[in-house]
Amino acid sequence: MSNNTATVTILDRDYQISCEEQQQQELSDSAAKLDATMRDIRRTGKVIGLERIALMAGLNLSHELIRGVQQTSSSHIQQEKQLLSLNNRLDKAIAKYQRLNLRNNTPQQQP
Repeated sequence: MSNNTATVTILDRDYQISCEEQQQQELSDSAAKLDATMRDIRRTGKVIGLERIALMAGLNLSHELIRGVQQTSSSHIQQEKQLLSLNNRLDKAIAKYQRLNLRNNTPQQQP
């Protein structure tokens, strides 16, 4: 795996980034997301200076990532609960089936 150099543009500035060839699309997508976030921050006019805009963009993107991880974790926990519930229902249904099957296969005594 050789590293290639990819060019990304953020706020009209080009940056050369070392990146493996198979990850260049992800790098490009990440740079586009960062560029859009930084442009939104700059457009508000409340934050001035490239360094401050980059800092705010980093904080915003980190916050989005943390929220996404928390939501995924919460969703995963909910899915585990549903699977446990379904598993319990299946166990009960199998046990009931086995009881009925044993009852029906027991020889009947003739009077």
